[in-house]
Amino acid sequence: MTIDHTPRTTSTGNAGIPAALSARLATRVSAGPDAQRVQTATPFTGDLLADLPVSTPADVEAAFVRARAAQAAWAAKPVAERKAILLRFHDLLLDRQSEVLDLIQAENGKARRDAFLEVTDIALATRYYARSAAKLLAPKRRRGAIPVLTHTTELHHPKGVVAVISPWNYPLSMGAGDAIPALLAGNAIVQKPDTQTALTALWALDLMTEAGLPTGVWQMVIGRGGSIGQSLMDNADYVMFTGSTASGRRIARDAGERLIGASLELGGKNPMIVLDDADIAKAAEGAIAACFSSTGQLCVSIERLYVAESVRDEFVAAFVERTKRLKIGAAFDYSTEVGSLTNQSQLDTVTAHVDDAVAKGATVLAGGLPRPDLGPLFYEPTILTDVTPEMTLYNDETFGPVVSIYTFRDDEEAIQRANATTYGLNASVWSRDGARGRAVASRVRAGTVNVNDAYAAAWGSVDAPMGGMGDSGLGRRHGADGMLKYTEAQTVAHQRLLGFSAPAGLSDSAWAQTLTLALKTMKRIGAR
Repeated sequence: MTIDHTPRTTSTGNAGIPAALSARLATRVSAGPDAQRVQTATPFTGDLLADLPVSTPADVEAAFVRARAAQAAWAAKPVAERKAILLRFHDLLLDRQSEVLDLIQAENGKARRDAFLEVTDIALATRYYARSAAKLLAPKRRRGAIPVLTHTTELHHPKGVVAVISPWNYPLSMGAGDAIPALLAGNAIVQKPDTQTALTALWALDLMTEAGLPTGVWQMVIGRGGSIGQSLMDNADYVMFTGSTASGRRIARDAGERLIGASLELGGKNPMIVLDDADIAKAAEGAIAACFSSTGQLCVSIERLYVAESVRDEFVAAFVERTKRLKIGAAFDYSTEVGSLTNQSQLDTVTAHVDDAVAKGATVLAGGLPRPDLGPLFYEPTILTDVTPEMTLYNDETFGPVVSIYTFRDDEEAIQRANATTYGLNASVWSRDGARGRAVASRVRAGTVNVNDAYAAAWGSVDAPMGGMGDSGLGRRHGADGMLKYTEAQTVAHQRLLGFSAPAGLSDSAWAQTLTLALKTMKRIGAR
């Protein structure tokens, strides 16, 4: 593997981030003047990155009070005004991308090309929802109970104040992506980003404020879930959470107790299927993106790779060769392809999973080692084979740059093996025959399945829903669902002239016969 040792030499503050920017963003945290402080370090070197105030449960409650006060006026604004603010945010994001790319890399450790995909993602989502909101939220005529006589309308009202709990692995995509449709729908937000990547989320809030978002509509709190999580749950009207399956279960339970809604994107053990007619060169290159983007710290990343027996040797040779040529390093430019893991816990998990597999008989085809010579949290992109069920990584999510290769005899076995998991978030299928690829994809139990692509095709199709099945979560982001979940649907039905009771002068028996005849007639003429 090619190593890049080039450090960033143009930084003006800790870890390449201007000290003034870090200090200014920290002031956007909803916390008291005497708040305790927490420091974060950059994964690339372990150097100090940010010094942030810590919110208390009382700070969270106060943030919700301010958010409720601001939400009513925000919801009262015409959708066109909310749209204009979001489109200004879109332009500012693209114009100032170098600033946030530095933040993402400094906080998360990923390669710059992976950080740029977060910018692309938020630009796509912002434009889509800004230009779709009016149609999605507009009152809609619905078929009435009695044709002509029942005038029925579907309305959508904002939930109120949404709690967004966002993770560290995609600090901009998750830090802003779920806020965008919630804001356009007329909600206020109290968000708890992961502390490690809080500066990126705070930057998005800062930029949205510059674009014209009124004070109080979107607020950030910082703290551990064990400290302020309950306050978030106790005050929210809806919860959007991205994180582990274990935490998602607790949030779903607490939301159920309060009878509020929740959308949960959780873990995955995602499969990729290489059929016997796949373009092997393209599939091998696709597997690089599928397995090692963002150092494998990607909810839709591939960790199980199933290859048809007849092309197994050809694919493995191409995939291993390309993996060994990956450029690994900590450069704040586009010269590297794989960055660092984000925290010690992830490095420990990746190391433990690989060491356990090797000790139990797995074969390392590429990688397999941490790289402290590059930085404290680097780990080589790793390919394993001969992985068996007693190995931890056979079923458990690794969430790192590690993939296991298996073989299959036919399409039926490939589908069966891909579905042999409690998870169901993302999958990938490779075939030269598009119809065959789509047919296999339709039978894979996952919320998104990509044909001849790793994950970006489905994720980037923001007009279509994205989410998980089984242990991978509840609810969907993107598409109409991604906005309407932040609303309360209301039906207003206006009955005119005749109702459902017998009119004057007609017995209940005669009225029942009349309605029976009407129902039969409507069915006969094809009425819905």
